[in-house]
Amino acid sequence: MSKKTTPTYVPALVTVATVGVAAGAAYVARTRKKEVTELVVNRVLERPAGRSSYSDLGQSLERAGTLLTGRAARAADTHANREVLAHIIGIERWGQQRLNAALGAAADQTDTYHPYRPPQDTTLKDLQALITSTRAGTVDLTRRLGHNPPEDSLTVNHNGLGPMTTKAWLRYLTQHADLESRKLRGE
Repeated sequence: MSKKTTPTYVPALVTVATVGVAAGAAYVARTRKKEVTELVVNRVLERPAGRSSYSDLGQSLERAGTLLTGRAARAADTHANREVLAHIIGIERWGQQRLNAALGAAADQTDTYHPYRPPQDTTLKDLQALITSTRAGTVDLTRRLGHNPPEDSLTVNHNGLGPMTTKAWLRYLTQHADLESRKLRGE
């Protein structure tokens, strides 16, 4: 009875091919970063959000806000958890400021989110309250956008992702908080 053996070059070939694909993907990401970013923004944010009404987006923000508040309430009082919550709050406040431009407010389209973050020494309890009130502000902003909708083609700049429609911004804020809040750890 003979035992079938895999030639030793097959694992090496698979490894080389895998490394080659990964290197190729990294090369494309580096050299075509703008195109890759635009593709991702279009597929993940713009296209799905464009099919939604402001009412739908507001309801999505509310539902996600309930999950967000629950995760924040269960979070242990650690430096890492306070950092995650401060980051989420800062990004959401920053996004609110950008979206207010769509309602006619004068808004800086180049600032970073850092000034919108709560101070480093903010307690967990205060951050938990801020996460709730900040999301309520985003939901309110969404309702105002629904009552006075901007042109569908109006874009508001995101420093890393580029120009996005207001609906894509709202989807971004929902997804950002959801993904980041998954980093929160309990006792």
